[in-house]
Amino acid sequence: MLATPSTRRSFDDGWLLERKLDGVRAVAERDGDTVRLFSRTGEPMAGGYPELVAALAAQPVPRFTVDGEIVALDEEGRTSFARLQRRMHLRDPVRAAAAGVRVSYFLFDLTALMGHDTTGLPLLDRKQLLRETLDFADPLHFTEHARADGPVPLAEACARGWEGLVAKRADSRYVPRRSPDWLKLPCTAGQELVVGGFTEPTGRRTGFGALLVGHYEGALLRYAGKVGTGFDTALLQRLRARLDTLVRPDPPFADPPAGERRVHWVEPRLVARVGFTEWTRDGRLRAPRFEGLRTDKRPEDVVRERPL
Repeated sequence: MLATPSTRRSFDDGWLLERKLDGVRAVAERDGDTVRLFSRTGEPMAGGYPELVAALAAQPVPRFTVDGEIVALDEEGRTSFARLQRRMHLRDPVRAAAAGVRVSYFLFDLTALMGHDTTGLPLLDRKQLLRETLDFADPLHFTEHARADGPVPLAEACARGWEGLVAKRADSRYVPRRSPDWLKLPCTAGQELVVGGFTEPTGRRTGFGALLVGHYEGALLRYAGKVGTGFDTALLQRLRARLDTLVRPDPPFADPPAGERRVHWVEPRLVARVGFTEWTRDGRLRAPRFEGLRTDKRPEDVVRERPL
């Protein structure tokens, strides 16, 4: 179940408020001695997070399915997507353990328990079952919530370094799609975008100059702008090596930018998370910055997010 972006800022007590987490979505299933951890696209993730698998396997309940967010916390307790990047692309338990990045798994939903489908239960009941069913100790955490009561405390959440808040209907059922029953209220604008090209570096810069990104509109990939900030030298070089394997002769965009020089087009297979201040009237990003690559979203699912 996915949340819909929203500009709404007041809710009655029929809604719950949760912390918006800056990580990677993951669903976990335990069936006896077997624990599966996979992304929202169905990609196996267990090899990259052996400590989470061990914690789930040690639970007193032998059969359950849970939904949550894997995050890396900084010294102030804020979620750091940049730090998580050092873990999220690994699939070997030995390399993951050697990465030196501690992760936590914040659980916020329970969709099956002892062979029973719980998705038809109200959210508040599912969360109560979740809290009572699992033993929560690091690295597993229960995602706390509060009842809404008028204006949301978004400014306070942002001041604490949170990504924002998520408002959820207390009586909502769990459905496998984006739903207006879950609304995300971010502190800053940002979304996933598809990489369709890159420019050559200039001056002392290495790797590449900027990424050309876009989003899908039906079957067409629409150009949204260039992203040239948010990279260090090591990342520029790593990304360039990966981009070189995807080079193609023609632009993947239905409306490629005119007048761009020293551009290399690539197959639209990489999904980047990009922060920005706003969309311009002509559908371009204002002040974009690179925040990381995502492996939990298919390029063809990346569309322009329009808040309710």
